[in-house]
Amino acid sequence: MHHNKKIIKKIKIQKINGGKATPAPPVGPILGSSGVNIMEFCKQYNSRTQEKKGEMCPVIITVYEDKSFSFIIKKPPVSTQLLNIMKKEKGSKESNRSKIGKISISEVEMIAKNKMEDLNCYSIESAISMVSGSARSMGIEIEKS
Repeated sequence: MHHNKKIIKKIKIQKINGGKATPAPPVGPILGSSGVNIMEFCKQYNSRTQEKKGEMCPVIITVYEDKSFSFIIKKPPVSTQLLNIMKKEKGSKESNRSKIGKISISEVEMIAKNKMEDLNCYSIESAISMVSGSARSMGIEIEKS
């Protein structure tokens, strides 16, 4: 695709919702300084994430010398995926005392598989233990069955 073009910048946008990118903050201001065509980015991003409307889909944009760009869409953060399964807005403030619910080990495994490529984990076991750690810190109990 863009193999021989010089990369001038990589931009990470964490707080961006699938199918809902607009030139408003955070997208516009972050991209504005890089010379990327903001409307064009929004159009492409939204078309690639339209089946994920309302989910957070962080993105990493590579900007080339000629102001063209490419981007990869990351999976939503583990905490977001956990809250989606739990159908909760946020985790527990005191995870050791008050629990917000239970999650099955198979759901933990599903998130781990989903997120593995972003986690820098080399085995599903280490991905599962990372996801389990996140769950515990948010006050979610893991059912062993």
